[in-house]
Parts: sequence; structure tokens; C-alpha cells
Amino acid sequence: MAKLKRGLIVSCQAVKGEPLYGLGIMPHFARAAVLGGAVGIRANYVSDIIAINKEVDVPIIGIIKEVYDDSDVYITPTLKEVKKLLATGCEVIALDATARPRPSGEKLEKLVDYIRKNAPETEIMADCSNFEEAKAADEMGFDYIGSTLRGYTEYTNGMAIPDCNFLRKMKEELNAKIIAEGGIWEVSQLNEVLECDPYAVVIGSAITRPADITKRFAKEFEKWGI
Repeated sequence: MAKLKRGLIVSCQAVKGEPLYGLGIMPHFARAAVLGGAVGIRANYVSDIIAINKEVDVPIIGIIKEVYDDSDVYITPTLKEVKKLLATGCEVIALDATARPRPSGEKLEKLVDYIRKNAPETEIMADCSNFEEAKAADEMGFDYIGSTLRGYTEYTNGMAIPDCNFLRKMKEELNAKIIAEGGIWEVSQLNEVLECDPYAVVIGSAITRPADITKRFAKEFEKWGI
């Protein structure tokens, strides 16, 4: 199983309710991303992961976004999603590693333990929102720790991202490989992040979400009263 290299990872996702969901476009986005220099792809849903794997020869970080009524955790929240991801053969599985309660009281440690015992060749990424969560994930033995959920939990909502101070602290104090993810729209922001020396950087919306990209430009027209 190929290991994730240092460099750019492109998130190719479309969730239910978005214009590109269910159209079979994500594999084409992924192929274009790899042609452009991406060393990895982050993908959501089993069908997209399997389809993308047929189109590219770089490692895939697999997730399944699933909403449960009793929890705010939605990125690979339970063992059910973990088992589905293992069946895809994705090289890395990303888990919400925030301190928030998981659906039905499931524990993050048990999900990690299940992956280690049943698929020791599969690496694991922790999606975190603050340093305490990142440190706990590091102590659990995650291979990668990402800033994915910085600004997206109720206790980090409103924080400016990308947060370079957060990235530097993780880089300096943790053993896992650090992946910067979230809020990168401009090359200038990317350069600031790269100064923190993360192992890799995930960029999604700025590359693969046409509606969000269009909104950024459309907002400028409002300044001119158009």
C-alpha cells in the first residue's frame, strides 16, 4: 500500500444537496488534480473513493460524512463508516478527533484500535480543531494530525483560518505528521502555511467547488453596486 508523500493533497468532494453530488464528476476532478501535481486525494463516500481509485495512482484519504441526530460529529463518526472505508482499500482513513461526543457514545480509541487490528497497513488521520485534541490524538498514535476542523467546532467557531500559530505548535510538540487543512484560498496563504513546515497541505474548496469559487468573485460585484 502506497504511503502518502509530502506535498499537495486535493479534496475532491460533493455532499448531498450540492450541485455536483451524484454526477460522477469527482474522479475527473481527482485525475485533473493529479495531473496538476497533487500527491494525494481526500475523498468522501465509498462510491467516489472506488471510482477515484480507478483514475489515479496516488494515495486516497477516505472519509464518510454521515449525520447522526445525537452527535455533531459527522466525519467518519462510527465503526459502521470505518468498516465501509476499509472495504475500499483507501490508504488513509480520516476520523473526526474532536472532543465532542460521538453517536451512540462510541469512542475514538475503539475506532483506532479496530483499524490497527484489522488493517495495520492503513494509516489514520485525526481531524482536529484545537491543540488539546491534537495532543490526545498524538498520544493515541495517529499517523497524521490535521487542522481540518479548526473554526468548525462550537468552541473554535469564528477563529481565523488557516491558523499558523496552531500549525507551528503542533509541528513543534507532536510526533505525528502534520497536515494543514482549511481556509486556504490564495497562494499567499499557502506560502504562510508552508513556512510552518507541515508534512502536507489539503486544499479543497478553492480547487474543486465551483459554486464556492463563483461566490467569492460574485461578492466583489456588490462593492460596485452591481
